[in-house]
Amino acid sequence: MARTTHLLYLHGFRSSPLSAKARQVAERVDSLRRQGTPLQWWCPQLPPSPREALALIEAGTSSWPTHGMAVIGSSLGGFYATVLAERRACRAVVLNPAVNPARDLAAYIGEQRFWHTEDRFYFRAEYVEELRTLAPQAIAEPSRYMAVIAKGDELLDWREMHARYQGAHIRLLEGGDHALSDFHAHLDAVFAFLGLV
Repeated sequence: MARTTHLLYLHGFRSSPLSAKARQVAERVDSLRRQGTPLQWWCPQLPPSPREALALIEAGTSSWPTHGMAVIGSSLGGFYATVLAERRACRAVVLNPAVNPARDLAAYIGEQRFWHTEDRFYFRAEYVEELRTLAPQAIAEPSRYMAVIAKGDELLDWREMHARYQGAHIRLLEGGDHALSDFHAHLDAVFAFLGLV
């Protein structure tokens, strides 16, 4: 598999590029660049509207080469990463990915606060329908995916994630949590899957 030359990170619901996992990936990218590995990196702040989020992601990666691009997505970002990977046939690493966000986020309609700032946003009812519309059908090539799934995820059912990414390169963790607090322990495996080790 080709080495990744363009890497996208997509954060989860109520999260941001300030999340621990996003920062750890950014630090690893910086380290690789200092060692002479050319790597384009983008970690955008995603808007609350799924339709707008996908439009931003597609516009920002439209010039990226499919054979050299990859996406890492956490939780809702894992859902977006899957949508993008199915559309572009690129590699994806999903971290405790949301499998049915239209169902799961219906309970969060209303005002929400971002995890890493005091800023607030309103999650609208129509966003649930946008998620339903965006949902990809079956995954065409599971071998293009790596899924890191924690059985201890307190928000999402690991069995659903495991079933969704059947045939992918799966790291199924005993225990753990939704945030993947031990993500640093999986960075080497993630970057190896991306051809960056």
